[in-house]
Amino acid sequence: MTMGWLAAHAAVENCYVTTKGRRTGRSHEVEIWFGVIDDTLYLISGNGTTADWYLNSLANPQVTVRIEDEVRTGVARDVTDAVERRTVGELMGTKYPWDGDASIGLTFEMWCFEVPLLAITDWAAL
Repeated sequence: MTMGWLAAHAAVENCYVTTKGRRTGRSHEVEIWFGVIDDTLYLISGNGTTADWYLNSLANPQVTVRIEDEVRTGVARDVTDAVERRTVGELMGTKYPWDGDASIGLTFEMWCFEVPLLAITDWAAL
């Protein structure tokens, strides 16, 4: 299903993602940078595989995304395809040029191309 709502918000700096806690079942919202390609929203886990939002999304892939005044539900999946990962890394590196985060040992290159990446698709309006 084509959802043009993502394209209209691709340049927005942050989105808000709500996941269901994998242990508690409670809703958790995070503010996060994102990228858009076609009808897919991408999220990079700069904290690696230990980020709660990432782990929650793997355990329960049904997530809610809010960008400005738009709210949708979608289904998250871990990105494992090397070509898709590289394409998204290049997109995110262009959208968010920064120097990395030395406090967590994260370089810009690692953030773009090495840490976990989620894709969210199968959108439904709330």
